[in-house]
Amino acid sequence: MSSRMTGSFQLMKSLNRSLILNTIRVNGAISRSEIAKKTKLTPPTVTNIVNELIKADLVLESRAGTSNGGRKPILLTINSNSRYIIGVDVGVKKVRLALTNLNADILKRKLVKMPDRDTLTEGSFLQFLQDIVLSFLEEVEEAKDKLIGLGVAMHGIVDHEAGTAVHAPTLKLENVPVKQVLEDHFNLPVRVENDAKALALGEKWFGAGKETDHFVCLNVGEGIGSGIILHDELFHGSDDLAGEIGHTLIDLNGPLCSCGNKGCFQMLASGHALKERARERLKEDRETLLKERAGNDLEELDGQLIYECAKDGDAVAAEILRETGEYLGIGLLNIIHFLNPRMIIVGGGVSKAGSFLMDPVHKVIKTSALSKRARNTCIVLSELDEEGSLIGACTLVLSELFSHEHSE
Repeated sequence: MSSRMTGSFQLMKSLNRSLILNTIRVNGAISRSEIAKKTKLTPPTVTNIVNELIKADLVLESRAGTSNGGRKPILLTINSNSRYIIGVDVGVKKVRLALTNLNADILKRKLVKMPDRDTLTEGSFLQFLQDIVLSFLEEVEEAKDKLIGLGVAMHGIVDHEAGTAVHAPTLKLENVPVKQVLEDHFNLPVRVENDAKALALGEKWFGAGKETDHFVCLNVGEGIGSGIILHDELFHGSDDLAGEIGHTLIDLNGPLCSCGNKGCFQMLASGHALKERARERLKEDRETLLKERAGNDLEELDGQLIYECAKDGDAVAAEILRETGEYLGIGLLNIIHFLNPRMIIVGGGVSKAGSFLMDPVHKVIKTSALSKRARNTCIVLSELDEEGSLIGACTLVLSELFSHEHSE
């Protein structure tokens, strides 16, 4: 089974095959002659490769196209259910897994609780990953022979080329060889990336960034990370640090961050910041639905509860979201002034607060950005919503598969 999976990936990865596959993917339905024009490959080359791809069940012949005088051309499409990918989104408290097709449609999902972080070691973490992937494979038995890869999205700093989790501060892990161990165990191509960068890639392929060549995508959850798409490509920087916007300093006298610095962006505008702000408000003698609904259980005091209270007219909850939105706006303003992206996409759990959060974001930028065009920077919420990082994990495999620039 495993050698067949690896071979399937290699079949699709030759230079001209990837070029033709991606041309079909991007165009949706296209004739052989149009492929030849767009790729500048000779018609016989296109015909031969297309025939191989049809034989491998990767490409389908569909309806006839519009005729320009002769016989109507047969249009080609990707057979999206001919191959599958497993995506793994490693969070702080939970891990999500999904089986998708070549169009990143989620066909099956699974949620697994993370082990106790205080007892987690490199070895136990890697064993945990192997166990949950193996268990998930048993649940998708019918798809095993058509798997072409495994994508893993992780928080923290990731060496995407080596597939190593260089620094995962919340999990207290460093230099974990995720790619090597999973590839050796499952004999599958494995791609590993920072979760915010994976989200950005997912948005580029399947979400709000499809038509934009330069944008920044924020993942605002317990922490804050971002992925940068520059000239249609994911930008990593020289040491994979590009996008670590959560650890830019907003307030030198602010709260202590897990990285050791004070006043990091994520300590003021993340889900964690939202909860801490709410806990401080509960110490005040003010009437609020938060006290009534959370009671004495501060663990119940999460972003969802704060949002629901604000929606039900609670002034304290709305104030907490407004303050968090203002800090988020400051962070986005810094991004606009430094990178000047065409678009900023905001994803992650905190983004679900909608206008309570985004109205103050827009106000900060409208008030403080340096130019008219900067003040009108397009800021949108993620189209992939809570599935973003998971779809992004699968897109790691798809992007390599369809990219002729990295083909052999």
